[in-house]
Amino acid sequence: MTPQEFQSWLVVHGASGLAVDGALGPATRAAILAVFCNKEAPAITHDEMLAIVTRLGGTVKQLKAVAAVESGGSGFDDEGRPKILFERHYFHRLTDGKWTPSIFSDPKGGGYSQSSWEKLTLAACRDVDAAFASASWGKFQVMGAHWKALGYDSPLALAWSCVGSEAAHYELLARYIEHNNLAGAFRTISADPETCRSFAAGYNGPGYRKFDYHSKIAARMK
Repeated sequence: MTPQEFQSWLVVHGASGLAVDGALGPATRAAILAVFCNKEAPAITHDEMLAIVTRLGGTVKQLKAVAAVESGGSGFDDEGRPKILFERHYFHRLTDGKWTPSIFSDPKGGGYSQSSWEKLTLAACRDVDAAFASASWGKFQVMGAHWKALGYDSPLALAWSCVGSEAAHYELLARYIEHNNLAGAFRTISADPETCRSFAAGYNGPGYRKFDYHSKIAARMK
């Protein structure tokens, strides 16, 4: 996406007064923060949850158990923006280190004490697609880099989907489960921790044992 295309996108999505001049600076950064704010985003409904679990072949109780363990609570921050975690090492890799070193580009991960939204807006003024691909998004912190595999048109489209509603965060989770062939493991989740191992391992990786994710999911099924 070119700088002008990105600015045009921001204007279409509510950034009034932003000049479409290709000069990505403070005004564009402010526009990003404004456009991605939605303090009226509705919570997911029971019917929306039911539609997702019907697709996955599981139950609402299983989905709620996964959500309770695998999310950080609300998918939105205090400013009404989707929760994100900007990964500077992703941006470094996706841009061949063109802007390294900086707070938003580094071969090593870290820098998590710094505002992820600040890093994202700074990075977006250098490379829009790489910036939105370099953050994990929403309630379930799915990386923007997975946009194509999960069926979104671009990293920006994946990110923008998280602004409208909590249900969109669950849609992102459902696509992640489907793409990674975890629907079968999802359906086996029960109050027995052993039945939750497959999902916990597939979703969290080998580290699931250290954090006992399978037992935590099982506990939520009781």
